[in-house]
Amino acid sequence: MRTYVEVARATARRMSTYRGATFAGVFTNTVFGFLLAYVLIAVFRERGSIGDFDVVDAVTFTFVAQGLAMPVGVFGNDNEQAERIVTGEVAMDLCRPYDYQGWWAAVAFGKASFYLWARGIPPLLVAALAFDLRLPGAAATWLAFLVAVVLAVGVAFAFRFLVQLVAFWLVDVRGPNQVAWITGGFLSGMWAPLALFPDGIEPLVRALPFASMIGLPIEVFLGMHEGADLAGIYALQALWLVVLLAAGRMVLAR
Repeated sequence: MRTYVEVARATARRMSTYRGATFAGVFTNTVFGFLLAYVLIAVFRERGSIGDFDVVDAVTFTFVAQGLAMPVGVFGNDNEQAERIVTGEVAMDLCRPYDYQGWWAAVAFGKASFYLWARGIPPLLVAALAFDLRLPGAAATWLAFLVAVVLAVGVAFAFRFLVQLVAFWLVDVRGPNQVAWITGGFLSGMWAPLALFPDGIEPLVRALPFASMIGLPIEVFLGMHEGADLAGIYALQALWLVVLLAAGRMVLAR
């Protein structure tokens, strides 16, 4: 276990050296947050509420989603694992005395630990100056959100691990990667709250693994899930984590 903790720490330190890229990313996330927020404000101006969401919830959702985009990795721009497969460096990785899937999981959590504060907090702080946001008022809600985020990072990693393994069969994984993450980003609630999906589709979207990456954790942030309902959210995230990790091991074995 110590090996993977050190891998996560080293990865976080490596990410912290890219200060220019981090600043540019914060700027981009903030600008996109404002654009999406004003779109949702226009939508809610016509309808006071949609499901359990009002305009304050929707704007808060938008900026929390922008803050989670990089920690969770829903942009699908991390192809490091696939690149090592294509170049053949994976042969050395598989010979080393550690679990291959565990190594990349540690890398994912290392990146997330850096991006959560470096890319997650600044857009939310800027938004708080410009909009009325609904922030958790209780420490228990913040803790519940943190647990949901940890599970979200795990689910996203397990899905990304599967997609990157396509490089064993294809020379260039950019196509499958883009299709997977454009679909995943849309269905995760990255661009709009899950409550805005049509009534006949929303339950299915919530049951898919993508909602566990962005949409459901943010609803926990907004205090929409408590008690048994919150436990159900965790159970769904944990179920998808186990299923996707198991699928990744099966594909890797092939």
